Amino acid sequence: MTQNLKDRIRRALTPIRGNARAFLAAVLVVAFAAACDVHGISDPGTLVSITVTPNATLIVGGTQQMVAVGYDAEGRAVSITPTWSIAASGGTVASTGMFTAGGLPGQYNNTVVATVGSISGNASITVLPGPMASITVVPTPVTLAVLGTQQFTAVGKDVAGNVIAFEPTWSVVAGGGAIAQTGIFTAGGTPGTFTNTVQASYNALKGFATVIVTPGPMTTMTITPNPSTLGVGAMQQFTVVGKDAAGNVIAFTPIWSVVAGGGTIDNVGLFTAGSTLGTFANTVKATSGTISATATVDVVAGALATITVTPNPATMVVSTTRQFTAVGQDAGGNIVVITPDWDVVTAGNGANITQGGLYTAGTVVGTFPNKVRASSGGISGYATTIETTGALASITVTPTPVFLQTGGTQQFTAVGRDGSGNVFPITPDWSVVNGGGAINSTTGLFTAGLVAGTFNNTVRATSGTISGSATVNVAATLALIVVTPNPVSVEVSGTQQFSAVGRDGSGNPFPISPVWSVVAGGGTINAGTGLFTAGLVTGTYTQTVKATSGSFSGTATVTVTATPPSLKTITVTPNPASMLVNATQQFAAIGRDELGNIFPVVPVWTVVNGGGTINALTGLFTAGAVTGAFTNTVKATDGSGLISGTATVNVTVVETSLIDFGIAAPNGIMAGASVTCSGLGVVNADISISPGSTLSGFGPCIFTGVTHLGDPTAALAQIALTGAYNTLMGQPCPPANDFGTVNYGGKVLPAGVYCSATSINVTGALTLDGGGDPNATFVFQAGSSLIGAASIVLINSAQAKNVYWVVGSSATLNASAWKGNIVALTTIELKVNTNLLGRALARNGSVTLDATSNVITLP
Repeated sequence: MTQNLKDRIRRALTPIRGNARAFLAAVLVVAFAAACDVHGISDPGTLVSITVTPNATLIVGGTQQMVAVGYDAEGRAVSITPTWSIAASGGTVASTGMFTAGGLPGQYNNTVVATVGSISGNASITVLPGPMASITVVPTPVTLAVLGTQQFTAVGKDVAGNVIAFEPTWSVVAGGGAIAQTGIFTAGGTPGTFTNTVQASYNALKGFATVIVTPGPMTTMTITPNPSTLGVGAMQQFTVVGKDAAGNVIAFTPIWSVVAGGGTIDNVGLFTAGSTLGTFANTVKATSGTISATATVDVVAGALATITVTPNPATMVVSTTRQFTAVGQDAGGNIVVITPDWDVVTAGNGANITQGGLYTAGTVVGTFPNKVRASSGGISGYATTIETTGALASITVTPTPVFLQTGGTQQFTAVGRDGSGNVFPITPDWSVVNGGGAINSTTGLFTAGLVAGTFNNTVRATSGTISGSATVNVAATLALIVVTPNPVSVEVSGTQQFSAVGRDGSGNPFPISPVWSVVAGGGTINAGTGLFTAGLVTGTYTQTVKATSGSFSGTATVTVTATPPSLKTITVTPNPASMLVNATQQFAAIGRDELGNIFPVVPVWTVVNGGGTINALTGLFTAGAVTGAFTNTVKATDGSGLISGTATVNVTVVETSLIDFGIAAPNGIMAGASVTCSGLGVVNADISISPGSTLSGFGPCIFTGVTHLGDPTAALAQIALTGAYNTLMGQPCPPANDFGTVNYGGKVLPAGVYCSATSINVTGALTLDGGGDPNATFVFQAGSSLIGAASIVLINSAQAKNVYWVVGSSATLNASAWKGNIVALTTIELKVNTNLLGRALARNGSVTLDATSNVITLP
């Protein structure tokens, strides 16, 4: 057989595997042999080479029948029975040539060897990994704290354990947490062992891992109870619970402490409240490492432990009363509110005590240990009484100081005590000694005056020679509203701007925001601005414009005319004016129209008969150095120069009176409500009424001066009168001049201040001795009333103008030849042909002249 033929046979056999190829090889050998024989080819020669086929590629565990063919030198097949072996690993081969791939993939060159004698041949094997047979999840088991994380890995292997790359699907199948598709597992909040919970799957294969979840580190603490309310000395067991971030309870041993007071605590959390009451915020503290918690403790008074009765001992006069008090305290000395039962341990002799603790001493003098007892819930306290005879040593007036608004009232009380401080029964006489108001001499009910200020020790309670006092502070309140102009004339459909000024009892401006209204017709008014618009009907509308603030109001009268009003007269006040040399006096000019209504005027001031100088624009007059009466010297002239008014000035060297009535001086009568004259009376002076305006009976009665009825002049005069009243009432009265209710008749008195807490009564003749001093001043202060049926006799230069009768309520004169200025808080009555050389000035009420002939002449 030629070499070319052998090559062709080898190529034909190569693609055929296993036994089939061996069989085909045998057939070919026979065929070729026959052919050779046909062609005369000789038998095979000696074996010179062996060819092993195939060079196979197998997966691990796969098999391959290997074929070995021997050849002689001519390339002719030689029948052989080879010995099979493995030279380079890769698997195993049976004696039949059956190769089984091993478990280690790789390229195993010339590893399958067939040997006959010294001749051998070989074939190469490529071992590939087999299909994935298992999945292993690592690590397992895993221990994690709650919310901890773990990266899991899934490893795929074939049957030989070779790693197979793949992308698993991750899931949690038995709880314990959650896993991402990246294999990162996050533990849940519940501790426990979660067997085979982490699963990695691929096709039908699965692998598992076990997770053990343990509690996490402690993140919070909670102390209970919180807050805790404890009595003094009480105990409270506090407990603390620690938890991890998932809320699982963590066992630990805390360190207890008290950081903000309130008590103490031991190492197991048992707290004992201290003796100081209060709320101790976040004071109980439990700590473990850097974690802590706090609780608040409210310490309140504990159980009643003691009762203290005061005063103890109590020294008092027999048969008098003493107020005892009982104070309960706990063991820490804190006050415990109690309502004690009071009793007298050894009563007798009339001693007793009320359930309010008011003790009445018996009639026996002596020391009585633990006589007064206060009990509550089984706890008692005692006080000793020392009961003696005593005398009044002091009087305490309460309350003091008192703060009142003008016109306000205050009930004062007076408590007498003996030299040991025991209450001593008294029935005091009440009086006001330094002004500020008036007081009921019997009840102690004080009514504040209209002047604001501090009246030190003005309220006095007196019993015998002992007295006590209280201070009153009077604050200003609105007492008066003055509307201007008043009266005023307005042409039909014309306008007039009104203004309202509030004043307190002292006449000082008091801020108001009045509400304006028209109450008696005549037109309309803007409620906010006070701009009045006259109607179409002419006439005089009395007190029709009204300004209101709270309970106070002021009014003005409007006369609606068909033609514009014009200035007819100018009145200058005060007139006359009494002044010291070089002193100043402010004059005012009031213009009026033909109906007597106020008409606005801007006067030019001049001095025409000497006596001093005057500011031409303001009306401020300055007296000169020359004394005398300068008649009609101050002159106010309107812009036209045609209308003017004048006033007289009396310039003196020395002060002529204690009181300067100012704008009120020209008035013989002043009243707050009304003036009535029922008979043939004569008033030789001006009459002024404010805030009222009622003047009746003047027809048969005669007045020679000017009337100011509810107008601004009257309002200003009332303010001046209030100041005079308060000055007079505020004059200190020496105790020797406090005559009480004794009749002043028949006395001869020098200049000075005389007083009575109730009434002053003069019957007969009272002589006032000026001692040769024309400025000698006499002030009579009556707490409630003045009653006169007398003749007031002035001797040794005493003058009626320097005599003042100031009355806390009302004055009544009967058939009297009276001299001096009567300044009364409420009313004044002149009866039975009384002649008054002076003034009848009533602040709040009325002045009445009865049906007889009563005469008033300025002093």
